[in-house]
Amino acid sequence: MGWGLAGDVVVLTDEQEIREQEEDGGEIQAVESDASGAFDDLEALQLIRVQGRDKQGRRIVRVVGKFLHAAIIDAQRLQRFVVLKLARFELESFVIVYFHTCVQSGENSPGVKALHQIHAALPAAVRQKLEIVYFVHPGIRSRLILATLGRIFLSDGLYWKLHYVSRVEFLRDYIKDDQLEVPEFVEEHDGELENNPLVDYGICVDPLHAELKAHDTRFPSTSGAFL
Repeated sequence: MGWGLAGDVVVLTDEQEIREQEEDGGEIQAVESDASGAFDDLEALQLIRVQGRDKQGRRIVRVVGKFLHAAIIDAQRLQRFVVLKLARFELESFVIVYFHTCVQSGENSPGVKALHQIHAALPAAVRQKLEIVYFVHPGIRSRLILATLGRIFLSDGLYWKLHYVSRVEFLRDYIKDDQLEVPEFVEEHDGELENNPLVDYGICVDPLHAELKAHDTRFPSTSGAFL
């Protein structure tokens, strides 16, 4: 016993489900056992922090893209760190608030493929408990890449959980102020966007993202497209 068939659909038997759960648990324990002090530098960056709860009672995981130094942080090490931080959510629903504010292509963005690999490395139970990803301050480039390459590299389970939020004030429709710490530079950029609303429609370029540089006309490769 291991696999069962129902018509043309392959279903997991209890034996296989138990084996997968044990494998997921083993991977988490392996990361935890090797994590004592190993990620102190990444913790210090405050890239990923568990905070309060949204209005539906789900735990909030805050991710600040600007704090990620993608050019110098090993992708595999980052993946292990994320798995460790999110391992606690096997039995608890959670949401991610990702601040894309001031993220520069190639400097703070790991790329679409890396996001896919990190998501795939999470235990199945954790992936299922992730209910939504609030993508705050997305730029035109990010929207285009996720609308095209995102459909290829991101699983449907993750792609359809993305929710774009152009202003912090709109985020408050889902999360109360006292449940989420918003970095000061994010609030400042939000105020600048209020004075330049055409950025939302792609008529004006968001200067902080610097996404359409005149000297860089290269189209990102599918293997490492930066957001």
